[in-house]
Amino acid sequence: MQQSKFVKYHVPCPQCESHDAVSVNEDGSAKCFSCDSFFPKYSTGVQSMDKPIPKIDKPLNAHGGIFARLTDRNISKETAEKYGVKVIYDGAGQLAQHHYPFYINHEQCATKIRYIRDKRFSFEGTIQGSGLFGQNLFKEGGKYLTIVEGECDAMATYELLGSKWAVVSIKRGAAAAVNDIKESLEYVESFGTVVICFDKDKAGEEAAKAVATIIKPGKAKIVTLPNGYKDPNDMLNKGRHSDFTRAWWDAQVYTPSGIIRVADKQKDFLDRTETASVPYPWAGLNKKLLGLRAGELVTLTGGTGLGKSSVTRELEHWLINNTKDNVGVIALEEDWKRTVDGILSIEANDHLHIDTVRKNYSTEHLGTMFNKVFGSDRVFIHAHFGANDIEAIFAKLRYLIVGCDCKWVVVDHLHMLVSSMIDGDERKAIDSIMTRLRSMVEETGAGIILVSHLRRVEGNKGHENGVTVSLSHLRGSNSIAQLSDCVIALERNQQSDDELESRTTNLRVLKSRYTGNVGNATSLVYNQETGRLTEYEDVELLHHKTAEDKCPF
Repeated sequence: MQQSKFVKYHVPCPQCESHDAVSVNEDGSAKCFSCDSFFPKYSTGVQSMDKPIPKIDKPLNAHGGIFARLTDRNISKETAEKYGVKVIYDGAGQLAQHHYPFYINHEQCATKIRYIRDKRFSFEGTIQGSGLFGQNLFKEGGKYLTIVEGECDAMATYELLGSKWAVVSIKRGAAAAVNDIKESLEYVESFGTVVICFDKDKAGEEAAKAVATIIKPGKAKIVTLPNGYKDPNDMLNKGRHSDFTRAWWDAQVYTPSGIIRVADKQKDFLDRTETASVPYPWAGLNKKLLGLRAGELVTLTGGTGLGKSSVTRELEHWLINNTKDNVGVIALEEDWKRTVDGILSIEANDHLHIDTVRKNYSTEHLGTMFNKVFGSDRVFIHAHFGANDIEAIFAKLRYLIVGCDCKWVVVDHLHMLVSSMIDGDERKAIDSIMTRLRSMVEETGAGIILVSHLRRVEGNKGHENGVTVSLSHLRGSNSIAQLSDCVIALERNQQSDDELESRTTNLRVLKSRYTGNVGNATSLVYNQETGRLTEYEDVELLHHKTAEDKCPF
């Protein structure tokens, strides 16, 4: 069978309307090198074009080729010609190469060659110092500039947007996107809005954020392509013009994680509800702190034997009886029975943990108190005394908050957690624990009351002798103070010869992120008969009571 031979002219294509892409053979058959259509018998009466073309036996040089439709990418000849993209056909008439031009000051400096068959790329010339692909076509200072990841995506986006807005591409792929944009940053930032539309994959998404970061804040927007489409050219091939346009217009102004545009938050500011708080059981502390708030990390600290357990018991009982919230307790130095005894002792105004005292109460009376405090099923207690594996404790803490819906959790105490992960560096362990507690508070919105110890002070006078506590006395790490919303210190001179002074605990606010109000808040006097703490705000008056006007507790 005799092979057809090419005639030396091109004619219009009736399929794609290209004016010179059809090559007519001697036998009357024809092939369009724009839309790849084949015509067994090309219609007669069509005048030949004046411009002959040579028979292609091998690829032309880098600056050769013709303007034609990019059939493999569904990009029109008009768009290809606008971007200066030419194509090369092999000796069999098959599309072999795309040639993408790059410019420096409107002078072509290089050609990027894409080989269709094996998807390789090569360069003739150098792109060093060149602008972005397509940059030479659009003047500075336009309304919109869209940046994409590849040359065909640039042409596809230009068509998808109705050939209306400037569209350029980075030169060397996602990995080099930031460097490419830096080289043309003045040009990029001259546009009112810069829309970044990279490939819908991890590399493309990360590169888009990286590029947006170096562009003037508020100017860059990032397009999120619909699911199922990898890039603009893919959407063009599938005819999803309206879907792409919608995604383009819906592009969001890039904001780095953790940064908000305050101007957008006016409604949130005006609609903000009053911060809910629960008053402390002691008026003096409320004056300083304006109550206890969920979503805060409160650290209660004091020396050994200065009443931390008594204060936490009062707080636990108060939260149970004065809120409708679920309350959790993780007491790492006692079992659940001792915790229950301690809370019920507050209810009874008596020392129920002492057997001889407990015997004074009938089973019925004890049951009534138990039901009053715990019968609402709002209290949850960690029941594994001695089991202090850090990961297990944090898992239970999360369960109390998320699984049991506890709005308040008391953790007693920090250094028992530290002991489970000591590797020779207490400070590092505390930093880790405080960071996790801070994160849990932020994540869940629960209020955590943390008991912490103080380090030993230098000199002969220790905390048991009534030393005034400062933040520097917190044991182990500055992170305790830094990551707590509030730090409350207990001070008491338990060695005082003055019996009343030895029973009086001062509450000093060392930090209050909410109010900023620090200093001595109030005094609590321990009643040995009831085991309760009674507030006496005017501590000076307390210590100057006469024998006739003796303090009743």
